[in-house]
Order: sequence, then structure tokens, then C-alpha cells
Amino acid sequence: MSALTSPRPSPAPRPSYAAVLRVPHARRTFGAALAARLAYGTVSLSVLLSVNRATGSYAVTGLVMALFGGSAVVLMPVRAALVDRYGPRRALPPMAVAYSGLLCLLAALTWRPGAQPAVLAATATLAGCLAPPLGPTMRAVWGRLADDPALLQRAYSLDGVAEELLFVCGPALVGLLLRFGPPPAGLLLSAVLMPAGTCAFVMSPAVRGVSSPKRAAGGSAGRFPAVSVVAAAGLGLALSGAELLVTGFAAQWPNATRAVPWILAALSVGSAVGGLLNGMVDWRPPAAERLAWLTVALGAALAAAGLASGVWTLALAMVATGLFVAPALTTAYLLADEAAGESGRTRAGAWVNAAVNAGSSGGAVVAGLALGRLPVGLCFALTGAVALAAAVAVGAVNRLRA
Repeated sequence: MSALTSPRPSPAPRPSYAAVLRVPHARRTFGAALAARLAYGTVSLSVLLSVNRATGSYAVTGLVMALFGGSAVVLMPVRAALVDRYGPRRALPPMAVAYSGLLCLLAALTWRPGAQPAVLAATATLAGCLAPPLGPTMRAVWGRLADDPALLQRAYSLDGVAEELLFVCGPALVGLLLRFGPPPAGLLLSAVLMPAGTCAFVMSPAVRGVSSPKRAAGGSAGRFPAVSVVAAAGLGLALSGAELLVTGFAAQWPNATRAVPWILAALSVGSAVGGLLNGMVDWRPPAAERLAWLTVALGAALAAAGLASGVWTLALAMVATGLFVAPALTTAYLLADEAAGESGRTRAGAWVNAAVNAGSSGGAVVAGLALGRLPVGLCFALTGAVALAAAVAVGAVNRLRA
């Protein structure tokens, strides 16, 4: 057969999720990271229940939760910078051990009623300050394990879906534990998971070979991931507001509040499905353009959710909204990874993570204020408009970059 009549070679097949887990050391590293990150899925509910039981005050509980979450979010880029500077093996274990010790102290303080609010607040704040940045570190390791862009997209999608499931399974695990012990037992569980998983993670050959980067004189850690941070903050604002609005929507029908957990679970299911589908698509538009359109779609779905005629219709609308959550966040992380230099990957991912969490904190406050003054449907429309505004901001930043 001549060269003129030879069949054209078929394009290389897209890597599968199984191909991601077949990368050398990927299963061991990812499994260890998930075991440690499960501590974050169990700790929030455990802190809430433990402090509330020990003090009997919702005001104190809210303050302690705000300090715990706020210190973790604000200082996450700083902790991630330590990982970039000294390497995971040197930076993560001390954080994990100190964090675990403080959780044990918090469990001891809340084991019986009568704890001093100031001591609880100080302990929770210190624990938040030392929370290891395991998610950003794992994503940085994925960047080294998966050298092919298509494989990296699959890896990030798999990571995002797994993280979503951890925050569904974590509270369920705490609920199961409450059948056998008081709420502080959940804090002790988190205190065991964190150092055990972190030590297994850093001992993996994939992480053991990561050392502190040697920067050239005048070298840079890459650009600040402005596009990803703007989009992540907008998504956090919109999604945390939506969670509160679901409760307000269900309160309009008798006995419908019991459906709220299922509606929020529908959002998580949609996000998991969307994340898996996102990893399978061979995207042609660049990541920055995809991020803008995914944020637009999420905002439109949220706004449309306010038109639901009942709680189960709202559940379907939440599934539709969730389809764009994990893809948008995965794309934001990919874009941050592109912007970061070799020495700044963990810090870039931490900025995106911190932006999501900071937006979540603010969104709950704004949605709570709006819900008491405006119809629920209008509140959903305004929440969707927040995501649309984030998409506009992403487009503006993209043009400035260009």
C-alpha cells in the first residue's frame, strides 16, 4: 500500500480515570491524601456539636466556628507557601501533629459541660491556623504525576469529585459515631485521621521525591492566579447563599424542611456527575474562556431554581446547578496551575481554595440578610446574579491579561 493510500492514524484516545490511577504511585498517594482530608469532612460538624453541647450557647458556637474556619482560610496561602518553600515532607507533618494535638485539647475541653468560651475560641483559632493544606498539595503532586494535559484534567476532576464525596461521607460518619459516644469523639476521630493520613501521604515515593525548589536568582513563583481567585470567590458566594435559600424555600411548605438534606445532596450528586463528565470532554476553548462560561451556566441555573414549583422540582434544579460546580472549580484549579511556576503550585491552589471558603463565609451572611427581606425566588435570582457578575469579572481579567 502506498503512502498516498495509507490510512490516516487515528487520534490518541482520551485517557480514562483508570489511566489516572495506573500512574506509578498515584493510588497510594491519592488514597493517603483522601484519608487525611477525610478529617476535614468530619471536623466541622464535630466542632459545632461539641462546642454547643459544652456551652449550651448558639452564639458561642457560632463564634468558635467562625474563628476556626476563618483562621484556616486566611492563613491557608501562608501554610501553602511553607510547603512550596520547604517541601511537603518537612512542612506537612509538623502541621498535622500540632493540628491533631489541638483537636484533642478541644475534645478534652468539651467532654463535659461548663467549658470557658474564651479558651474554646483560642484553641479553635490555633487549630485553624495550623490546618495542613492537603488539597492544594495533592493537586500540586498531580501536576507532577500527570505530565499530559488531558491526564491532568482527568486527575483534577477525579480529585474534585472525591473531595465532594468526602464532605458528604464525613458528616454521615460523625452521625454514626454519635450512636456510640459524645460529640467530642468526632474530634478525636479527626485527630487520628489527620496525622495518620498525612504521614502515609508524605512517605509515598511520589511525594518523597518532592524537595524544596531551587529558585534561580530573581526567579518567580509564577503569576498570581487572579482569574481563578475571582471565579472561586464568586462561586463560593453563590453556592453558600444557595444552601441557605434552599432552607428558606422549603419552609414555605408544611413538613418540607425534612427534604432539605436531600435537596442539598442533589446539589452534591450533580456536582459529582458534572465533575466526572468534565474530565471526559476534550475541551477546545482555553481554560480561562471555559471558566467564564461555566460560571455563567451555574449562575443561570441558580437563578432558574427560584422558579421551582415545589421542593422536588427544586431538587432537580439543584442537580442542574451542581453539574457546573465541580467543572468550574476544576477549571479554576487547572488555570491556577498554569499560572503558577514550579515553585508556586501549592500556593496557587491554596489561593483558589481560600477564595472559595472566604466567598462561602460571606455568602451565608448576605443570603441570610436578603432572605428576611425579599421573596425567596428573588433571592435565588440575586444569588445567580452573583455568579454572573463573577463571570463578567473573569472576562474582564482575561482581557487585561491579554
